[in-house]
Amino acid sequence: MKDNFGREISYLRVSVTQRCNLNCVYCGKIECAKKDSELSPEIIEKLVRAFAKCGINKVRITGGEPLVRKDICEIIGRTREIEGIETIGITTNGVYLSEYANEMKKAGLDSVNISLDSTDGSTYRHLTGSDVLTKVLEGIDAAERAGLAPLKINAVLMKGVNSDGAGELINIARNRKIDVRFIELMPFSDDGEDSSLIVTGDEILREFSFLKPMQSEEGTAKYYSAQGFKGRIGLINPITHKFCSDCNRIRLLSDGKVKPCLGYDTVYDIMQYIDCESSLIEEIKKIIMNKPSGHSFESESAGHGLNKTGG
Repeated sequence: MKDNFGREISYLRVSVTQRCNLNCVYCGKIECAKKDSELSPEIIEKLVRAFAKCGINKVRITGGEPLVRKDICEIIGRTREIEGIETIGITTNGVYLSEYANEMKKAGLDSVNISLDSTDGSTYRHLTGSDVLTKVLEGIDAAERAGLAPLKINAVLMKGVNSDGAGELINIARNRKIDVRFIELMPFSDDGEDSSLIVTGDEILREFSFLKPMQSEEGTAKYYSAQGFKGRIGLINPITHKFCSDCNRIRLLSDGKVKPCLGYDTVYDIMQYIDCESSLIEEIKKIIMNKPSGHSFESESAGHGLNKTGG
């Protein structure tokens, strides 16, 4: 269905946990909810089914880190059975991906996005607080073997921190059928609020001038490629090139609240309607209709760290 600004809202991001096994510097302070406060697979299915009846056809499972949930394959399987849901993706830091890739594919997962901000071990350890880069790289290989596609890497660059490793990340797209997407740093942490750290999409294009625009655009990303590349380079620029007018997404948080915009602090509690599907659907429709025109990163806090919203 369309919101008040004529945007077709068809994409639901479902945060299944606030827990995470990493502590990335740009995610904000982690104050994780307890495991027993997370929505059950049955409740998630019930909520996603209601969203599907409001026009949602694409679901992305996020966290926190979704693979810390041992029932992640059940969540995927239940989502796969919902009428109207056409594609299911997951965003993960990749640490447990080698263990789950095949099982998630069998459960009905289509695609995977992997957060990887550096291919250098010491830089990765500084950014995440953990020495698990090898496991993440193994997870990327496992996802490729399992046939999860498209396979995308998401990277946040920060000046003087990991920006000098952009070329190595770009080489992944050069050598493999993997899209590497650079996302501008957003204000979810002390580092994120320091605008001097932002590496903009325009700066990446100036440094890597061999990248040429492709005609197709997908969601929030503009894609680029070059001769001999097997994959693509994507630029997601929420700070310098606001794309809110084309936003088609809404977010279900791990506590059952709905966040219509990542960069806006309003949330709605829909759990009070969980036992009445008609009321639940009507409330979701109202939330979609009232989705804000755009994010407020430039003027105020978004109200939730990335571990709560899933980005």
